Amino acid sequence: METFNGNCRNQFCFVVVASFGFWFFMFYFHSFNAYMLMESKNHVQSIPNQYANSVLRNSDQQGNISSLPIIENETPQPPKQQSFEENRAIIESDPCSGRYVYVHDLPSRFNVDILKDCKTISMWTDMCKFISNMGLGPKLSNEEGAFSNKGWFATNQFAVELIFYNRMKQYKCLTSNSSIASAIFVPFFAGLDISRYLWGGFNTTTRDSSSFDLVEWLVKKPEWQILGGRDHFLVGGRITWDFRRQTDNETDWGNKFLFLPQVKNMTILTIESSPWSSYDFGIPYPTYFHPSKDIEVFQWQNRMRRQKRLWWFSFAGAPRPNMAGSIRGQIINQCRSSKRCKLLECSSGVNQCNSPSSLMKLFQRSIFCLQPQGDSYTRRSAFDSILAGCIPVFFHPGSAYVQYTWHLPLNHTSYSVFIPEDEVRDGKISIETVLLSISREEVRGMREKIIELIPRIIYADPRSRLETLEDAFDIAVQGVIQRVNRLREGRVRNDMGFVEENHWKYALIGGDGEHEWDRFFTKPEDAGT
Repeated sequence: METFNGNCRNQFCFVVVASFGFWFFMFYFHSFNAYMLMESKNHVQSIPNQYANSVLRNSDQQGNISSLPIIENETPQPPKQQSFEENRAIIESDPCSGRYVYVHDLPSRFNVDILKDCKTISMWTDMCKFISNMGLGPKLSNEEGAFSNKGWFATNQFAVELIFYNRMKQYKCLTSNSSIASAIFVPFFAGLDISRYLWGGFNTTTRDSSSFDLVEWLVKKPEWQILGGRDHFLVGGRITWDFRRQTDNETDWGNKFLFLPQVKNMTILTIESSPWSSYDFGIPYPTYFHPSKDIEVFQWQNRMRRQKRLWWFSFAGAPRPNMAGSIRGQIINQCRSSKRCKLLECSSGVNQCNSPSSLMKLFQRSIFCLQPQGDSYTRRSAFDSILAGCIPVFFHPGSAYVQYTWHLPLNHTSYSVFIPEDEVRDGKISIETVLLSISREEVRGMREKIIELIPRIIYADPRSRLETLEDAFDIAVQGVIQRVNRLREGRVRNDMGFVEENHWKYALIGGDGEHEWDRFFTKPEDAGT
C-alpha cells in the first residue's frame, strides 16, 4: 500500500511539472512573438521621413531594396526585416503621412505672456476683449438680422495669429515626434508682439528684442539643424511692412524681423505679403464668421444665394487725402453721383465701418463691392464682401491676385472684376459703365464662384473641427507643407537663379517674363526684400 501511494505521488509530480513546463513554453513563445510584432510596427510607424524616402529611393522596379539606412541602438532587433511592400503599405495607410506638423514648445514670453499683458498690445484698441473666445472676440448679437444664429464674433483684423495658434491644437496630424513632421510650427505671436511698440516712441532695440531672442532660441534646437529652419513656419498677424524695417534709424517703422537671415529660411504667413519676397505668403484676414459645423457653412452659402441685392455696386470706406496716389476720393465721388451705388461713410465722426452688422448688410445687398487699396495693398473688407456673396472689384493686382494664391483662384476673372487704378485716377474710366457692361449671366457665374470660395476664406471656431470642409487654416497648412516639400527637393525658385523681386509673377505665369501688371509693381527703393 505504501509502495502504491509513493508511486502515485511520483507520477502526479511528474505530470504537474510537465504541464507547467509546457504552458510556460507556450506563454513565452506567444508573448515574444506579440512583442516583436508590436516593435516591428512601431519601428515602421515612427520611421523618420528621410529614412522612409531612402527606402523608396533605393529600390529597383521590382521593389527590391538595394540599401537601407542604418538605425543604431535598436534593441531588440526583429528576427526578420519587413519587406518593402509591407513598409510601403503601412506608410501609405497612415492618413497623416506627409501631413504631420510638429509644434515647438516656445518659452511663454513669446506667446501666452503677451496675452496676459493684453492692455499693452495696442495703444488705440482694447485688445483684451478681442483675445477672448480663443482669439475670435466677443460674440455678436443679431438684432438686425445680418448674421446667422451661430458662429459670429467681433473679430479683430489682427487676431489671425492667435486664431491660427488655437486652430493648430485641433489639427488632425499633430505629432510629438519631430523626425516624422513634414513641417514645424513656431507659435510666436509676431504681430501682437510688435503691435506693442509701433506707437509710443519705442526705440529699435525694444522693437527688435523678441525677434532676436526667438532666433537665438530656435537655432539651438535640433529640429532647426536638420534643414536650417527651412521646414519651419510662422504666422505674423499683421501686414508684412510692419516687420521690414531696413535701417536702425529710430524714426523708421516697425522691426526687422523679416530681414533676419534665419527668418528668411522659414515660411512666413502674413495678412499681406511683399510682392518682391519669396518667403512670406498672404493668408486671408479673419472675417466675423467662425462656424463650428459644416452645416452652418452650407446654410450661410444657401442664404447668400437667395439674398436679394438692391445695389449694383457699393463702397465702404473713407478718403485718403494725405495718401499719394489714392483713388478713394474719385471712387467716393463716382459712387455719390450714381443712383446705383450705395456709400457707407467711414470718416471720423460718422464711422459706420466699425459696425459689423452695417458692413455685412451693405455687402449682402450689393452685387459688386469696390475694394481699392487701404493703408496698404490689402484690406479686410475684401474678405467680408466675399463672405456676403458680393463680387469684389479690385483696382490693384496687389490687393488680392498676387497675395492669396493659395486661397483664391489664379483666374481672377472667375470671381472678381479688375479696373486699373491709374485709369480711374486719370479720369479715363467710369466704374459704373464698366460694371453695367457685365452681363447678368456673367454676374451669376461670378457670384456662385464667390459663394463656393467662402469655406476657403474663413477660419473655423478653434474649439471645434469641420468635418468635410477645408477652411483658410487648412489651406494655409497645405501650402506650407507643399512649399517645404519643394525645398527638400531643391525646387525653390530663388535657388534656381530666379529673381526674387519678380516673385509675384511665378505663381501666376510660372516665370519672370513681361506681364501686363509690371507697371503696378515697380519696386520702391525702400521696399527691401
